[in-house]
Amino acid sequence: MKLSTVLAALAIAAAGAAHAGGTHDHSPRHGGVVVEVKDLDYELVARPASIQLYLRDHGQGVDISKASARLTLLTGTEKQEVELKPAGGRLEATGSFKVGPGSKAVAVVTINGRASTARFTIQ
Repeated sequence: MKLSTVLAALAIAAAGAAHAGGTHDHSPRHGGVVVEVKDLDYELVARPASIQLYLRDHGQGVDISKASARLTLLTGTEKQEVELKPAGGRLEATGSFKVGPGSKAVAVVTINGRASTARFTIQ
């Protein structure tokens, strides 16, 4: 096998490995909890007075201007349904929410008619 063929194969393998996990950063950028669904990162920031959901595609913001989300918040035996609307670069709702460590949330996000479900456990 020629050296150039070997080098090309190694370069392709390295690029694939970097794309598969080395360059896709899943860390929270807004102090929330991040989960990955269909190659998008969903970051939920849940506070007693507001709930925010940020979406990223490989580190870049996602156009959520025509998106909607329905969030089910579960804290102990209490269940709360929340509708999130676009607000700047995020989906958001304000009000009074019972959230704390161990609370669970399920978000159904619809973008361009396609729905995705993200599940979170608040820490």
